[in-house]
Amino acid sequence: MQTTPSTGSLVCVGLGMTLGAHLAPLARSHIEQADVVFFALSDGIVELWLRRMHADVRSLQSFYQEGSSRMNTYWQMVEAMLVEVRAGRRVCGVFYGHPGVFAWVPHKAIELAREEGCRAHMEPAISAEGCLYADLGIDPGAYGCQHYEASQLLFYQRRIDPAAYLILWQVGVVGDQSMARFSTNAAYRQVLVDVLARDYPLNHEVTIYRAATLPIQSPRIERCTLAALPQAKLDMTDTLVIPPAYAMQPNPEILARFDALDRAVAGTG
Repeated sequence: MQTTPSTGSLVCVGLGMTLGAHLAPLARSHIEQADVVFFALSDGIVELWLRRMHADVRSLQSFYQEGSSRMNTYWQMVEAMLVEVRAGRRVCGVFYGHPGVFAWVPHKAIELAREEGCRAHMEPAISAEGCLYADLGIDPGAYGCQHYEASQLLFYQRRIDPAAYLILWQVGVVGDQSMARFSTNAAYRQVLVDVLARDYPLNHEVTIYRAATLPIQSPRIERCTLAALPQAKLDMTDTLVIPPAYAMQPNPEILARFDALDRAVAGTG
């Protein structure tokens, strides 16, 4: 017997980073027209603001438990939303920043909803990355830009190009293998520094960045040397920005090939 697809639907939207200022009209419309709204935000001001847009707003934050793996929490969040989707309701999941950036729950919930025959999609939004470029005056096209989750950079054999920008996310929990902690200490950050010192001098200036989340706030922009990073105060929301340490080196072999192609096109080869 063929199962009839649910009439429920799921859309995951982002608030952007700064409360009120970054919410797109389409995202607001999804929030207002949903049957039930879930949000994964720990800010009480944001919760009050959402409740002004919708009567049935439910927090996913209660699933977080100190000492419990965040993956268990994420699965509980996904299931909470899908229960309502399966019941035929229009569900809107609301997340900080862009709902698809460093956000496992929206991606998995949409994937499973689609597998079960439900309509599900994601709306783009302003992310911490976009704010970072604006606040720090960085054009990622100028020298290139590498992005890694800080622990992933250490756990796996990744390549770093010190002639490009290097941006490390979630540096405040670098080295956490349990996915149960909300911060790690200076000893863990020292491991990161030791790895980065293979490609950067210890006196190289780096920037600790955190986007503003309220209109009355300013972004955190704190500069220090790479050597001083272990003693810096960091949490999960802080990002490490490492500017290029060396100039880009030309590739003579490839440049010669393109010169030959240019001469051929011009008929002078």
